[in-house]
Amino acid sequence: MKKMFTGTALAALVAVATPQAAVAADYKIDPAHSFVSFRIQHLGYSWLMGRFNDVTGEFNYDPSNPSASKMAIEVKTVSVDTSHAERDYHLRSADFLDVRKYPIATFKSTNYVGNDSSGTLNGVLTIREISKPVSIAVQKIGQGKDPWGGYRAGFYGTMKLNRKDFGGSYDLGPASETMELQFTVEGIREK
Repeated sequence: MKKMFTGTALAALVAVATPQAAVAADYKIDPAHSFVSFRIQHLGYSWLMGRFNDVTGEFNYDPSNPSASKMAIEVKTVSVDTSHAERDYHLRSADFLDVRKYPIATFKSTNYVGNDSSGTLNGVLTIREISKPVSIAVQKIGQGKDPWGGYRAGFYGTMKLNRKDFGGSYDLGPASETMELQFTVEGIREK
């Protein structure tokens, strides 16, 4: 009896000590831990930074077959936040995001090229109902169990875009023609 208990205890200890194998899985983006942020030059003298506070979506990630990874993100444009109320009001106007007419911006991947820790996520970005192909340089931040019994994976991505490609005609000077977007995405694996 003692020998059987020891064997069972040893098997349990090995199961706990062995990292859980990561498998292909669908993840729902955790909006409390996911952000789309941006930076753009202000008159060529400094950087203006901001973010969108309402980000949702999902992704599929398989570390053994990363090329099969997919992602879809939806951003409510009214959630733009630069920590300056007057500027945010202007960004929501027809001069920029025109949030009443275009309340949602989206990204939907078409393919991923790279390995399980970094690569390029290609897809279609839609802002103001203008859709363009874009490439996002992606890095895996990490993955594993969370304290609440779930399993999470997180990624960080960056890209540059030309404002005029997406209907940005408000003149901010030549230094502000392009802007940088950063995507910080944490997903909870669906069971």
